Amino acid sequence: MAQVKITKIRSVIKRPKNQKLTMEALGLRKMGSTITVEHTPQIQGMITVVRHLVKIEEV
Repeated sequence: MAQVKITKIRSVIKRPKNQKLTMEALGLRKMGSTITVEHTPQIQGMITVVRHLVKIEEV
């Protein structure tokens, strides 16, 4: 499958708990942190929950 690069661009302060937990589960803790993961249906669901807080790029 394709890989996606996810970068945290917005804070989770004053966000619902499910969005905070999703960011933590993705491994995005600090501002500007980036991860590269396989694009699976599970990851796509997580991205959908926090799409306004992250930047997504295909690798």
